[in-house]
Amino acid sequence: MIADDKRIALDAALSRWPSERLGHFPTPLEQLPRLLGEGAAHRLWIKRDDCSGLGLGGNKVRQLEFYMGDAVAKGCDSVLSTGAVQSNYMRTLAAAAARLGFECHIQLENRVQTDDPDYANSGNVLLNKLFGAHLHEYGEGEDEHGADAALAVIADKLTQQGKRPYIVPLAPVPEPKGALGYVSAAVELAKQCDEQSIEPDLIVVGSGSSLTHAGLLTGCRALDWQVPVLGACVRRAAQIQRSRVAETCIKIEQMLELPRLVKDDDIWVSDIALAPGYGKASDEVLSAISAMASREGIIVDPVYSGKMVSCTLQLIENRALDNFQNIIMIHTGGTPAVFAYRKTLAAI
Repeated sequence: MIADDKRIALDAALSRWPSERLGHFPTPLEQLPRLLGEGAAHRLWIKRDDCSGLGLGGNKVRQLEFYMGDAVAKGCDSVLSTGAVQSNYMRTLAAAAARLGFECHIQLENRVQTDDPDYANSGNVLLNKLFGAHLHEYGEGEDEHGADAALAVIADKLTQQGKRPYIVPLAPVPEPKGALGYVSAAVELAKQCDEQSIEPDLIVVGSGSSLTHAGLLTGCRALDWQVPVLGACVRRAAQIQRSRVAETCIKIEQMLELPRLVKDDDIWVSDIALAPGYGKASDEVLSAISAMASREGIIVDPVYSGKMVSCTLQLIENRALDNFQNIIMIHTGGTPAVFAYRKTLAAI
């Protein structure tokens, strides 16, 4: 059981940062009775942040509540960000901008080398256009600071037109406001576990920008909830990602005026499902996607949640999780992206 005073203190710390209610919360926490089959040594649950509502949902809704809250508080009227062509973040930002009446500018980076017209035009790209976003291109795919700099040029042009732009950054910044959404999610999840009498031994979440992973981990420790949190790498090798998560945790603690709660041993990442790279799916990832759909009726995408599920299943198969019986996986959404991977998924 999580102590009420811990919840109250953390909620109070979060309330000092402006936010805009965008999502449908709490999202469901469901058991997965069929994924592993009968007689399995592990029990699995999934936290359905794909059901967070705005713009077909996903983890970015929680993050954008704080970014858009800051933008509203500062009197901005336009919002900009940058991400991959099939970025769930860009799609959710476009939906948030439409909800709040902001002009939206999205810069799409060439991270995945493909000439598939579905990837260029379907899925999240189609939704960006439906939400009314202005689309821009950035030719590089692995240059976070360069992408942010190009975004700043667009923002300057908007300022010259009399607009008041707000940039949601890609590269690490001193105040990763989006991570606060998953500090709050830790409170929500802890309450659900108490209500359902679940005592998880492990939480598994996709780890990309690090905001979701670091926010969730810091939130757990702020509640004095010592459950391990495993980050499944979706973009970077484990050694690089581990450092990124550690730096983000420190920044979150500073933002919330918390002591150093996250220890070095708390930061656990695995890149077992990363290959062949960002936005590309191995046979193991495709198998995990198929298993989730055919056994549980839940869609996970090849970029984030599919790799998170694959990571969990591979580690179970390798007996690396033998000491963790009750496992909660965080579904971070990405459902629209499956249509951009139509040819790949049709071959399963």
